[in-house]
Amino acid sequence: MHLELIKLEKTFNASILTKINDLLLAQYQIELWMKRDDLLHPVISGNKWRKLKYIIDHALSSGADTLVSMGGAYSNHLHALAYVGKVLGLKTIGLVRGEQPETLTPTLQDMKNWGMELEFVSRADYRLLRQYKNWHDLPGLKPRQYWVPEGGAQTLALKGVAELVAEIGIPCDTLCVPCGTATTLTGIIEAVPQQMSVLGFAAFKHADYLTAEVDAVLSQSRNNWQINLGYHFGGFAKINLELSAFIEDFELKTTIPLDLVYTGKMMYAIYDLIQKHYFKPGERIIAVHTGGLQGKRGFS
Repeated sequence: MHLELIKLEKTFNASILTKINDLLLAQYQIELWMKRDDLLHPVISGNKWRKLKYIIDHALSSGADTLVSMGGAYSNHLHALAYVGKVLGLKTIGLVRGEQPETLTPTLQDMKNWGMELEFVSRADYRLLRQYKNWHDLPGLKPRQYWVPEGGAQTLALKGVAELVAEIGIPCDTLCVPCGTATTLTGIIEAVPQQMSVLGFAAFKHADYLTAEVDAVLSQSRNNWQINLGYHFGGFAKINLELSAFIEDFELKTTIPLDLVYTGKMMYAIYDLIQKHYFKPGERIIAVHTGGLQGKRGFS
């Protein structure tokens, strides 16, 4: 790995695993832990660094001086990419979904402050960008520019995600993770032993296609995982009072902050499934906190 990345990673915190103490968990005889990837770094928290680490290492090895990627107005991925670019002295270009707002969101303002060039694209054109999966695929790339697919959804990302699993250090029955592109889920499936179940939670509607996408990327077929599609709360970044109340209550009980787009929905789902006897008494569950807390600035 390049020296610049090694120096950056030395500023990261050690892995933290927190046991959740809750009367409901005791009642159902469930042991619940959280892998606190939200505490990795003040800015590049959660799975965004996991996915970007070896992609950027490859970009540096390829002689790139500019990273080009895509995301929404509150994108955790673009936010992390812009910061890494600033720290490493790389130019960054963000293709942002939708029209330019009159006032930049806090996320976009951070990205601009860190030197990212923002280009706003229509939603139709944005959807077309998703077909370009490899670092050199994007039409019109200039010399020394490197394309990073949406959310860092590239094969190299799986290597970084595998390191997340290696840090856990205790056995468990089920490992849970929220899903956007399902890249983190795929990396976890690849890294865990076959006897461990992996349960993903889709953060948006109509996500059933993710199962085929994960299958296509896995190095070998596995039957120890699934994606739950039932807790999207109306769609990506959609919330309701029930979810908000759960998150507020969870944060008061545990002092662990949750985002409303990914980890908050997953934790609601886990608690709901526990009460529906989905998990057997005595099971140990580990939930991965994928960070993304900066995105909470988009919710009132």
